[in-house]
Amino acid sequence: MLRIAVQSKGRLFEDTMALLEEADIKVGSSKRTLLVKSSNFPVEILYLRDDDIPQSVASGVADLGIVGQNEFEERAENARVVRPLGFSKCRLSLAIPKAVKYDGLQWFEGRKIATSYPNILRRFMQQHGVNADIHVITGSVEISPGIGLADAIFDIVSSGSTLVSNNLSEVEVVMQSEALLIANRNLDAEKQAILDELLFRIEAVKAAEDKKYVLMNVPSDRIDKVVAVLPGAKSPTVMPLASPGWSSVHTVIDEKRFWEIIRQLKELGAQGILVVPIEKMIL
Repeated sequence: MLRIAVQSKGRLFEDTMALLEEADIKVGSSKRTLLVKSSNFPVEILYLRDDDIPQSVASGVADLGIVGQNEFEERAENARVVRPLGFSKCRLSLAIPKAVKYDGLQWFEGRKIATSYPNILRRFMQQHGVNADIHVITGSVEISPGIGLADAIFDIVSSGSTLVSNNLSEVEVVMQSEALLIANRNLDAEKQAILDELLFRIEAVKAAEDKKYVLMNVPSDRIDKVVAVLPGAKSPTVMPLASPGWSSVHTVIDEKRFWEIIRQLKELGAQGILVVPIEKMIL
């Protein structure tokens, strides 16, 4: 059985549980139990604070972990990254009071920066030859400049609304972050086999994201032109209809290009276009 460490609350917790649900891994939702077994897959979920997950995986307390890249980089524990997961995206940025003129990284020379990520910030400043005074703080980092505790902050930014409400301006993006699936470096053959099956399910879920299955009726003499504009997974499926001169075309379209492609299909004579969401896609 694999033990997976996940964040016990917050957006990362919600996104993680949604991924497991999509992969048909059933886990109880009790918040009072720190260790919960799946009822239909050989995994158990260990609920931890996000900053404890890298160490728990590196030390073998957990076999896998789902953790923000920001925490993984900050803790620098000896675990391996299995794959990025594409959710819980944010960035780590430097921010200063809006009223202050910013003229580049040298502005931070000798300044006090409040942060919960001192190791990432220290490495960044060393790479750029800036000697800043890094002040470690937990909790509401963004209020530090307003109360005179620091000249600037280095913190997670998602929408940027928290910075705006505290009269701060984002001036440097140090790193982008998303959820990672990490693993202990010494999994035995049995646990690796379970991980492989878990990855198979995750890949099927991720492959289906932002994809639509599209069915349409097309005049048979325009099939070549329609196929030419379809970015299908491999090649569209084309089947003759009962009505002479017409065919049914089935394909998968990336949602980002959906309306652009649909417009072209209509211009080429496609009719009865049916759009269906995709839950899983095995490539």
